[in-house]
Amino acid sequence: MNPDRPIVRIERLTKRFGQVVAVDEVSLEIQANEFFALLGPSGCGKTTLLRMLAGFDSPSAGGILIDGDDMASVAPNRRPVNMVFQSYAVFPHMSVADNVAYGLMVSGVPRSEIAPRVAQALAMVRLENFETRKPDQLSGGQRQRVALARALVKRPKVLLLDEPLSALDRKLREEMQLELVRLQHEVGITFVIVTHDQEEALSMADRIAVMDRGRLLQIAPPQELYESPNCHMVADFIGKMNLFQGRILTADGNRIRVAADGLGEIELSDQRPLSGEVSIAVRPEKIRLSLERPADGSIALPGKVAQLAYFGDTSQLYVDGDQGIRIVCHRSNLSRTARAPFALGDRCWVSLDPADCLVLAD
Repeated sequence: MNPDRPIVRIERLTKRFGQVVAVDEVSLEIQANEFFALLGPSGCGKTTLLRMLAGFDSPSAGGILIDGDDMASVAPNRRPVNMVFQSYAVFPHMSVADNVAYGLMVSGVPRSEIAPRVAQALAMVRLENFETRKPDQLSGGQRQRVALARALVKRPKVLLLDEPLSALDRKLREEMQLELVRLQHEVGITFVIVTHDQEEALSMADRIAVMDRGRLLQIAPPQELYESPNCHMVADFIGKMNLFQGRILTADGNRIRVAADGLGEIELSDQRPLSGEVSIAVRPEKIRLSLERPADGSIALPGKVAQLAYFGDTSQLYVDGDQGIRIVCHRSNLSRTARAPFALGDRCWVSLDPADCLVLAD
């Protein structure tokens, strides 16, 4: 493995199914020992891209290199990758140890090596004392660990994970997210995960590639992707976002004036040469609510609380502004006993700092 080159290089990769373009000229690089996520809505092409990496689907055009080697003529079982499926795909009639050993046995690994490698793989996923159990004696999370051990025991250069946690309940899914990150750090190989769950990708990945309709929209670390989305679709798909339509009035250096629906004329900082129609985006947690108009120079709008949603640690408030727009605001519930400061129908002021506003030009 050459540390100076990416472990995976995808070059203008395209996949067509008849007239449908599932993956449309995607190019990206994945580094060695990176936890990389392919994120997007159902049907965006992310699973098809993963299947081409694994060799289960052949590209219509473009190429894939893994550790510098062209995969065009390499069969799935000869590629330096292994895949963990959404359905686990463990053999129900085999014990845990036999499930993990199966790939080594069919690959012709000497029998003397199999037992210690199986023990090592089970220790990685914390199933040391489960060797003799059958899959129907395990929980969903434990069966997923067996699938991970079976993939890791072959020591692939890249581990591919196709929605591996989607069948688990929320609490177990969160626990397994931490386990996957721990495991990736310990084994030191590249993980590529496909998911439609934004929180899952944000909490686990070093970098995230967002796809839509077969095309790659943005690749960035989680914080950059969340705080600085590069287009309307990414902004709307990652977390929650308030979006206001607007039009550039003037642009002078790094300052622009925008006429935004419901916000009026506002001045923002942006160094791009912008003109015409834009969207103003601001995250709900960046918005403040108050009973009196704030005097700090922020953008302030009067309105009325139209809906409330309580989530335990946070509450989500929907405020209908007097200018005809609806604004979503998140508030942390910091006290167990304190009365909620805003109730349905309350008049209030919504305020936002111009520094927290993004200008999206698409």
